[in-house]
This record gives sequence, C-alpha cells and structure tokens, in this order.
Amino acid sequence: MLLAGGQGSRLGGLTRNRAKPAVSFCGKYRIIDFTLSNCTNSNINTVGVLIQYKPFLLNSYIGLGSAWDLDNPFGGVHILPPFLGETEGSWYNGTANAVYQNYEFIDYYDPEYVIILSGDHVYKMDYSLMLKFHKEKNAEITLAAIQVPREEASRFGILTIDSEDRVTKFTEKPANPESDLVSMGVYIFNGPTLKQALITDKADYLSQNDFGKNIIPNQLSTGKRVFAYKFQGYWRDVGTIESYYQANMESLKDGHFLNIFDPKFRIFSNEDIFPPHFVGSAAEIENSLICNGCTVHGKVSNSILGAGVYVGEGVEIKDSIILPYVKLHKGSSVYRTIIGENAEVMGNCSIGARGEFAPAYEGITVIEDYHLITEGTVIESGKHVYRSRAM
Repeated sequence: MLLAGGQGSRLGGLTRNRAKPAVSFCGKYRIIDFTLSNCTNSNINTVGVLIQYKPFLLNSYIGLGSAWDLDNPFGGVHILPPFLGETEGSWYNGTANAVYQNYEFIDYYDPEYVIILSGDHVYKMDYSLMLKFHKEKNAEITLAAIQVPREEASRFGILTIDSEDRVTKFTEKPANPESDLVSMGVYIFNGPTLKQALITDKADYLSQNDFGKNIIPNQLSTGKRVFAYKFQGYWRDVGTIESYYQANMESLKDGHFLNIFDPKFRIFSNEDIFPPHFVGSAAEIENSLICNGCTVHGKVSNSILGAGVYVGEGVEIKDSIILPYVKLHKGSSVYRTIIGENAEVMGNCSIGARGEFAPAYEGITVIEDYHLITEGTVIESGKHVYRSRAM
C-alpha cells in the first residue's frame, strides 16, 4: 500500500498544483518513481496507490503502471482515492485511516504480508530482503530504519532497539531524540496484525489515525513483536525545500550512492517519451544533468535541467534545479534556484545570488510552477515567488 496523497506544504510553490510524489526529481523522474521502481525491482506485483491531494496529475502519470511493469494480470497497480460514503469523509484522516478506508482492496487479495510505503522518499531498496528479515525474526511488524545526523533526527520517528534489533520504544518526532536511528516510513505487517491494528485504531476516537503517532506505539504497548530492519543504502526524505535541493544536487556527485544509471537496479519513469536534447554551438555545460527534449544555447554548471527545458543565448545557470518545460530567455542568470514546471523567465532577469564570490549560506530561491518572470526582473536570493493563485 503506497501512501501518495501528501500535500507537501513545506515544498511551497512546487506543490500548489501537484501532490508531493508527483514533483519532478533529478530531471526526468517524479519522486514517486523511486518507490514504484523499488516495488518492481523487489518483484512486488500488486500495489495500491492511495491518492488524495491534487490527484489528477498523479493519476494520469501512473496510468496503468506499464512504465514500471506493473500492468500485470496478477494484480497490477490500482489508484485508490478516499472513500466517499456516509460514515467516512472525502479526505483521509491520517496514514492509518487511508489504509483502513481501503481495506476491502487488501481483503480481496488476502495477503500474508502487507508492506506500507511512502511515495515521497528518494531511495533504492529491495523490499524482499526486508521481508526475509521479517520472517527470520518471526516478527509481526518490521520497520525499516536508518541512521541520520543527530541534528536532523527530530524530523522523524525515533527507534530504541535491543541487541536482537527488537524495537523497545518508538517516539514520533521528539524535540530531543534519544538516538539517531529513525523510521523510514516503510513497514511490513503480518496481514491479520495490520487488520486488527486498524480496527482498534478506528474505534479510538482520540487517535489521530497515524502509523507513527498511534499504530506503532500502540502495537508496542500490547507486546507485539516489532523489529527494526537497518537499511544501509541511500535514503532521503525530500519534504522540505532544503532537503529536496540537497538530494538533487547530491545526484551530480561522482560515485553517488543513489546512482540513477545503475542497470542492475533501474529507476523507471513514465517520462521516456521525449526527443534527444539539443546543445547549441555556443553552449557550455559542466557537471550537469540535461534531460531529453532540452534546448541549450547558454551556460549550465552543476545543475539539473528537466525534460523540455529551453535555455536561450547568454543565459547562465549555476547550482540550480530547472523543472520540466521551463523557458529561460536571452541574457538571464539563475543561481541556487529551483524553478517550477512550465515557468517562463524573460530576457535579462537575475534570479538568486550570483557571482563567483556569492556566499555559500545564501538561501535557495524558488519560483512556482507556471510563473512568468517579466523582462529585467531581479529576484533576490532565498525568495519564494508565487503566482496570485494556484492552477
């Protein structure tokens, strides 16, 4: 069950028109591509995608799941919106409520194990190895866990474990974390354990119906066998502008753990429909990802250009993420900036901190999807530019 309904308000203008899992990442991908590809690479053939906020674009993008080989006769990918009934509202009350509302779907397949996934994390993981661990431990619930810098730990659920990797305590986003081992938001449940946990949670009118805040702590309190599977690979929660920017920039580094070019563990995308990119004779490109369909006449360094981006003559782009179908016209400069999809920057604009001696601590500038920056506009570093209203 893939939770993909998040609004992602901390990503500001990048999510006013689309759900967070549908935001472009690393040029040609969407954030949700990583979780769907993990399912394919783990030989999972039945996936329920729980959508909610701005569902149309995400629904259209996933389609029948053929890009991820999930259009199969054994289950396939299923888009599951909130249930519109007399006893439920038209909105999920929390992550646990989202799965509860769709338990009819789970019952139809009657699985021995259910894996709960988030559609807004960037990582490559073989879930079959986690399931093997789950079985070896005779666990009822297994949580994927990873160590993060202590200063970031308060953003996540914190795990305390014993020498056998059994979870003894779980605290959701504490102000003062006891450890740096955090939950990745990936859970494996035995089928009956999940069903009973959701029924019990639904009956508790004080519950926030959330896996991290309610389900996991409550299951621990009743003595369930809950274990932590320690993941050793690359994983990023890209829920903030800073983490989103950093994760994109990290993909430009040599030997990066994510390695989107690894043929043994491919990341699939539904964006493989664009013509080759065109690089003009005056173009200069350094340490950058230039996706298909781009036209580049200017200078691009340490940046990512999504599909269909146009870069005019004399344009300079540095340390930036340009999402699909953006147009940048003659003479403009862009530094340490994220420009949303279909935005257009007219000629001779200056966006973000610029120059060889710009301080490293300058903020990240963000331009919302579809925004038009008029000719000669100067936008200071760290500013978030929105249109008057969302689409």
